[in-house]
Amino acid sequence: MSDENKAVVRRLVEEWQSGHRRDVGEELLADDFVDSAHPAGPGMAKPNALDWWDRTFRAFPDLSAEIKHMVAEGDLVATYKTFNGTHAGEFMGMPPTGRSATFDAFDLMRLRSGKVVDHWVILDVAGLMRQLGGMPARR
Repeated sequence: MSDENKAVVRRLVEEWQSGHRRDVGEELLADDFVDSAHPAGPGMAKPNALDWWDRTFRAFPDLSAEIKHMVAEGDLVATYKTFNGTHAGEFMGMPPTGRSATFDAFDLMRLRSGKVVDHWVILDVAGLMRQLGGMPARR
């Protein structure tokens, strides 16, 4: 089961998060999907998650994700990945800056019957906002 779950998560990252294919997100997120630790707020349901990603793709039209590490055990799959993109549209209230950004994320997903039902993430939002000029640089 772990290999099959890893294949689902890899497809989600490659075709939805990097390929911006909403249809893949709709297919691979279960109807009862819950995002429990999202930057826009915990408890995000499937329709809200799909819409959030659509807004993110408009803000970063060239957004891509590269999986650096992936491990699976039972119904859980964890990924450590790096996102890259150019800030070309409004993002989290910030007008476009034209700046490129690279930021890391650690995800943990629970799968059932080939679909993601739960998601938790630790995302370097502060690092992203620093690169976009929304936060002062580290001292």
